[in-house]
Amino acid sequence: MAFSCLNHRLLMQGKKRTLGENITLSASEKTGQCNYALNTEDSHSEPSSSCLQDEEMDVPEVVEEIIEMLLTGLRDTDTVVRWSAAKGIGRITSCLTSALSEEVLSSALELFSPGEGDGSWHGGCLALAELARRGLLLPISLPKVVPVVVKALHYDIRRGPHSVGSHVRDAAAYVCWAFGRAYYHKDMRNILDQLAAHLLTVACYDREVNCRRAAAAAFQENVGRQGSYPHGIDIVNTADYFSLSSRVNSYVHVAVSIAQYEGYLYPFVDELLYSKICHWDKGLRELAAEALSALVKYDPDYFSNYALEKIIPCTLSSDLCMRHGATLAAGELVLALHRCDYALSADKQKRVAGVVLAIEKARLYRGKGGEIMRSAVSRFIECVSISSVSLPEKIKRSLLDTLNENLRHPNSQIQDAAVNALKHFVQAYLVAASVGRTGDITSKYLELLTDPNVAVRRGSALAIGVLPRELFAHRWKDVLLKLCTCCAIEDNPDDRDAEARVNAVKGLVSVCEALAQEKEHSGIDTVEDDMSLFLLIKDEIMMTLLKALDDYSVDNRGDVGSWVREAAMDGLERCTYILCKRDSVGLTGRSGQIDSVLELQNSDDSNQLYSLFDANLATSIVGGICKQAVEKMDKLREAAAKVLQRILYNKIAYVPHIPHRKKLEEIVPNKADLKWGVPAFSYPRFVQLLQFGCFSRSVLSGLVISIGGLQDYLRKASLTALLEYLQVVESEDQKERSREYMLSTDMLWVLQRYGRCDRVIVPALKTIEILFSKQILLSMEAHTLVFCTGVLDSLEVELKGSRDFSKLYAGIAILGYIASVSESINTRAFSHLLSFLGHRYPKIRKASAEQVYLVLLQNGGLVAEDKIEKALEIISETCWEGDLEAAKIRRLELYDMAGLDTDILRKASSRVSNKDDSRKPTADENASYSSLVESSGF
Repeated sequence: MAFSCLNHRLLMQGKKRTLGENITLSASEKTGQCNYALNTEDSHSEPSSSCLQDEEMDVPEVVEEIIEMLLTGLRDTDTVVRWSAAKGIGRITSCLTSALSEEVLSSALELFSPGEGDGSWHGGCLALAELARRGLLLPISLPKVVPVVVKALHYDIRRGPHSVGSHVRDAAAYVCWAFGRAYYHKDMRNILDQLAAHLLTVACYDREVNCRRAAAAAFQENVGRQGSYPHGIDIVNTADYFSLSSRVNSYVHVAVSIAQYEGYLYPFVDELLYSKICHWDKGLRELAAEALSALVKYDPDYFSNYALEKIIPCTLSSDLCMRHGATLAAGELVLALHRCDYALSADKQKRVAGVVLAIEKARLYRGKGGEIMRSAVSRFIECVSISSVSLPEKIKRSLLDTLNENLRHPNSQIQDAAVNALKHFVQAYLVAASVGRTGDITSKYLELLTDPNVAVRRGSALAIGVLPRELFAHRWKDVLLKLCTCCAIEDNPDDRDAEARVNAVKGLVSVCEALAQEKEHSGIDTVEDDMSLFLLIKDEIMMTLLKALDDYSVDNRGDVGSWVREAAMDGLERCTYILCKRDSVGLTGRSGQIDSVLELQNSDDSNQLYSLFDANLATSIVGGICKQAVEKMDKLREAAAKVLQRILYNKIAYVPHIPHRKKLEEIVPNKADLKWGVPAFSYPRFVQLLQFGCFSRSVLSGLVISIGGLQDYLRKASLTALLEYLQVVESEDQKERSREYMLSTDMLWVLQRYGRCDRVIVPALKTIEILFSKQILLSMEAHTLVFCTGVLDSLEVELKGSRDFSKLYAGIAILGYIASVSESINTRAFSHLLSFLGHRYPKIRKASAEQVYLVLLQNGGLVAEDKIEKALEIISETCWEGDLEAAKIRRLELYDMAGLDTDILRKASSRVSNKDDSRKPTADENASYSSLVESSGF
């Protein structure tokens, strides 16, 4: 409508120009206030008719109403409406005079008032971008537009637990991009100087990746179109599209690289101090503190005299975000200044030392945000300790109490932060000052290892692991044995805590490394007392860690024992290196990297009697790790494979006495980025270890859990790998039978070793059922009888009184397969199978009847030939899910037909009935709820 009203004016104002006239137009006349250039020939005689007509142009009222509607549309809640309104304003303004265009611009700038919402700011930025892109925003208007755009670049309004404004900042970057395309260099010379620092601040420090990339694109556009700019090309190459995709990389690397150029350091610091360390996002505050410390190297005096002075008072701010970010930033600045060899004055050190006491005095740990403040304070103490800030004795005791209190906190992040701080605090302020006064710290933490509070046990175990070796040099044996006890599963179920055991394992290994390092640096290698530590590691520590590999504790969170097993594998690896380094010292007379691995390999057998790390220990460690490498958790399989890879190929400490090392190196090659977590990749490799007796039982005990587990993808991959392993035919035919024979022997060992442990027995029975269904383990000639006998012995124990349906189903299926073979053992299996026809669970009776029917069809020798039809008729016509007594009668008939002894069955039934009669209460007409209801008249 607006165009229909303005088109006739445009046609009247149109003017023909020749090519020569256009060429003679100067650049200044093109960018003048008049939308139509003056004719150079007629410039002294008369003004351009178009310019005159523009100034006298009358705009219809309907056009004014439409413009007003479009300006209102810039405030709309829908982004599409705001975008369309901005487009419309740009197109209509292009048909107006310069004076009217200024009025439209003034109306658009009113959208940036403080009382307007984020939608108005976004719509205003879109309108400004359209005006600038079309050349309708005159250079003389830029001084009043640029300050508004700068505010929009930093627009971020807090609303509850989040903020709004990313779309406004994105649109503001679009305005800056339009500036670069619309104006000449001489018009943008001063403007670009104002915008460059703000654009790069947004490009480096904005929370949203789209805003960072938009600001970088606007800066790149201006650098490319506005001519030479100091270090412009270098900055564009540093802050490119891909480098800004990561927020961490933008803060820590890109911004630090740009800050080296003049004019950017102090705007960056101001942005971090005033906007980012008080940001609502906790992760962003932590990143801002780190980014602030990374800039210290450019001007330490400024950060010490200005930034640090500005931050310390903010640690007591009433705003949680501000005091949390300020506490983190203060610690990081102190640490960064220390690393720059900048010495703080005594007054500043005193102010820094009093930060934690002031926070505690203000009781800022209480209420909302107390947990994140505890983490921030722990990090602050860590930074102060590393920097060796001078602290009075009173403050030292207070900070130690603060760390001890944080160690007791149930939040694991707070405990980890406290442990990291304690490690440096003790070394800086307690050990260096007085060793004698620190002995009670170790005793205190040892006592807390048995505290009823699980959080206290967790923190104490971690704390012992980071204490310097000087604190327990004289009682290291007590410390190690106490930690070994804490690694075991607690006897009282109420006291069991997986995290406490994980921390005990970590602390145990850390103490071992600290003590071994002390022995290594002491230079005493021949004293017998010096060997007691390494013997204790071999006999006690290693056994404790191997037992931790069998921690399969489960709670409402799932397999929490996997955390202990993962920590135990890491501990076994580190303790292995301790023992091997000690052996290498005894063999070569020096420590460090092995110069001749071949020499150690050749001396394995001759020195095994005198080595701390022998073949038995190596077999146990490798076997335990390989077991984890074939179990059901992808994360653990990958971790186990990587641990084994590092043990096999370690260059610092060669690990000797590993059985079948060449085969292991073929299975686990020394290559990076292998997909050990993918079942189809890992299982075909590790299943090859079943051919070695030293590893086969451990591997099979983990493999059956995957084959008989619930995950379908895992079951298919592991079963396929096992079947391919069994089907490999080597040079002789006996090779295949030997693999099957070894598998059957190991399977019997698994059934005996894990008897009554449903975690292993149920998947093991399912695995046997699957193998029987594929006619594996049933054609081993004489050994089939031995294997089936062992399986039946195990089933008699496992199925007796069991209420686990999956175990009962698997056991019944196995009995059916064994009863179908032609061996003499089939009668025993058939008798056991018939006993389930009288089971208390109807579904079990039905499943047993189905198996009995299949057995009779496959093996007619179990029942006389003249009775086989009658037996099949009883099985097929009886309702096994019906009355139990009727099912038991039918079962007795089948026993008679099969010629089995029924006396034992009758005696067992009578005992059960007598037991039920003894439990049955005396009849009382008023004893039941139904009699009460009937007496009430219902």
